[in-house]
Amino acid sequence: MAAGPSRSAAVACTAVLCVAATLAAPTTAHAEPAAARAAHAERPKTLAQVQAEVNTLYHQAEVATESFNAAEEKVLTQQQNLVALAISLDGAQTRLSSLKDQAGAMARAQYRSGGMTDELRLALSSDPETFLNDASLAERGARAANDTIRDLKSTKAALDGYANAATAEWEALVETRRKSADAKREVETRLARAKTLLASLKEQERARLQRLEDETAYQAQLTWTRSEAAKNLAQLPKTAGDASAEGRRAVAFAAAQIGKPYVWGADGPSSYDCSGLTQQAWAAAGRSIPRTSQEQWRQLPHVPVDRMRPGDLIIYFDDASHVAMYIGDGAIVHAPRPGRNVTMAGAGSMRILGVVRPG
Repeated sequence: MAAGPSRSAAVACTAVLCVAATLAAPTTAHAEPAAARAAHAERPKTLAQVQAEVNTLYHQAEVATESFNAAEEKVLTQQQNLVALAISLDGAQTRLSSLKDQAGAMARAQYRSGGMTDELRLALSSDPETFLNDASLAERGARAANDTIRDLKSTKAALDGYANAATAEWEALVETRRKSADAKREVETRLARAKTLLASLKEQERARLQRLEDETAYQAQLTWTRSEAAKNLAQLPKTAGDASAEGRRAVAFAAAQIGKPYVWGADGPSSYDCSGLTQQAWAAAGRSIPRTSQEQWRQLPHVPVDRMRPGDLIIYFDDASHVAMYIGDGAIVHAPRPGRNVTMAGAGSMRILGVVRPG
């Protein structure tokens, strides 16, 4: 919906109309239709237009919600990576300190020996056999010193690597948090515009809009049931359409959430968004799946629409911005949008992109 006119524009418009009122009739005749056309263009003409605009806003909000969900999930992963890096960094620092102590002790021992060569010490020794035994020990000590120096270098390199990785991970975390904040603002902006638009309607108009939305969904479902995919699905033998044990548990969980409100970004237990519901349903069945509808579509195995079974997830719209759980007999359970509760609906009541099977 286009933004409302600014205060300065409103003042200017008022001034123009006042001047027009003092002019001759022909001029007024030209000014009034122009103002009327502008005012008329600023508000939807029909409930169908309102429905289309509200649906667009809710769809845009859902796209932004899934972007927010993806960013928040990535934030958690990046935080875990930072913790792991911090532990590695601390371990490398501790080892580096220990190796430095060892190297210092070796350097002090060499200093106390006067730094004499083995040949000179042999010439001055009164007991060559004892010297040779000492020399063997010294050789092993030299090898240990070389090992210590090598460990010092590799540990220092690892320490630098952990430090650089931690810096890069922190910068990535900051960027992801920025994307999350941007997505949150986008969701809130779209939902606020939809709320304002709906609030501009009278109570009777809102009731009519609800009936119009229900009729649109019904017609979409009716069209889908006449499709080849739906007909083939209905003809499957009962055993082929049965859910797996995991699928039955996922369906039972989803069905138990019916009546709970949609809240964007929520994944239970008192409220859900669309992908939060499907993720938690499959978590209850013992299977971990991605958080967002886009990632569920991208990562989970695809199955033909006419072969789906209860527990499968139906992905909707070309941008995979909505997901629902198929429960059988052409029905789904899903979290529709803000202002609605988790509910049952027809599987074909929205435009189907495809079907995925978590397990």
